Amino acid sequence: MIAASWPREEPRATRLLHVDAARQRLADGTIEDLRKLLRPGDLLVVNDAATLPASLRGVTAAGAPVELRLAGREEDGCWRGVLFGAGDWRTRTEDRPRPPRVAPGEVLRFDGLRARIERSDRASARLVWLRFGAPEASVWRALYRSGHPVQYAHTARPLSLWHVQTAYGSRPWAVEAPSAGFPLTWDLLLDLRRERVGLARVTHAAGLSSSGEAALDARFPLPERYDIPADTVREIESARRNGGRVIAVGTSVTRALEGASASGRLAAGAGTTDLLIGPGTRRNVVDAVLTGVHEPGTSHFALLEAFVPRELLVRAHAFAEEHGYRGHEFGDAVFVEGLVRQR
Repeated sequence: MIAASWPREEPRATRLLHVDAARQRLADGTIEDLRKLLRPGDLLVVNDAATLPASLRGVTAAGAPVELRLAGREEDGCWRGVLFGAGDWRTRTEDRPRPPRVAPGEVLRFDGLRARIERSDRASARLVWLRFGAPEASVWRALYRSGHPVQYAHTARPLSLWHVQTAYGSRPWAVEAPSAGFPLTWDLLLDLRRERVGLARVTHAAGLSSSGEAALDARFPLPERYDIPADTVREIESARRNGGRVIAVGTSVTRALEGASASGRLAAGAGTTDLLIGPGTRRNVVDAVLTGVHEPGTSHFALLEAFVPRELLVRAHAFAEEHGYRGHEFGDAVFVEGLVRQR
């Protein structure tokens, strides 16, 4: 599949593949068709996490070049990150040289920032936990002054931070963009509201999608933070009570809602989820997903198998390839209407 290499100038031109599990149907359209596909009483839930400049270039104590890609923040203020060796985003992650080995206690130096390695992952030395040696306000200023968006070799040129934000991004929690929301402009969202489609939010710390190390990538997504407002829980309960559907914008929203309801009841508030959703996962909250075009074999594709049979997803992917859909974060969209949830 062709990878979209740059953000679309006109989000309304985003193509939309409708996957209807109940009818086993596929339909080609555009994002504007959401006006017809969503019904009065449905609830659209977005991830309002803004995207951080999560890529930092620096050196080890020995002077070796290193890139740190932040992979999430812990509750105690420690950061999780993935290290890369020489080179930059222009080289595919799997082709990048391995990072220099660093030991707990070692200090990495970045432009205006120093970070002390607290520990490394037992299975992958490139996954580290580190703490910045500056007051929190200074860390945030330095990140936004020196950091860059995480990007990959399929992109055409360096991205600016505004290229990786949704229209409604708020708290800076995501290290990669919750990109399923890119086509959702405010005029489309307001049109849906006028059609009595509800709009609610969660904040979910969308993490890295690739490290270039196969064994580590197989563990993605790593545990991620979320925060679900009480208003969102009330709107979900109201939609379900009145026969409406809950539509998650992106796999990150799906993971937050299903992770927060793993006990069977959706709870408001902050938490961390390590839930891996896939075929056979019982869905407690989400009925349908608006997402990107995902390749078979990825965790995002596996998540969609909790909504529709794999055979239909494989057929949908072949349809998308045949009809010229574009993949990756700046690509086209898929609206997956799942089989009826077990109540």
